[in-house]
Amino acid sequence: MDPVSFVDMVALEQAAKVILTDSGGVQKEAFFYGVPCITMRDETEWVETVESGANHLVGANRDRIQVAACQLIHKIRTDSPTPVYGTGKAATAILTHLLNHSFE
Repeated sequence: MDPVSFVDMVALEQAAKVILTDSGGVQKEAFFYGVPCITMRDETEWVETVESGANHLVGANRDRIQVAACQLIHKIRTDSPTPVYGTGKAATAILTHLLNHSFE
């Protein structure tokens, strides 16, 4: 497949059942979209995604990649990853706090 635009990439990631990547950015995007990720590297800068169970480090080993992909493709995801980056409602909480307190 030819390279795609960022918008098309986001659409593809959101529609994916599993994402296989070596990209740090794609790992984090997969986490935000709730799509299980297989990272074909030995380490990641996003260790919290691995600790939450949303990201699986398999290195460049073909067998480990295939096993992880098969397991995740056939797994019915019933749990949600731990919200390690918060719930996405910080701006609302801050605004509510500011509106309910006087600053004199």
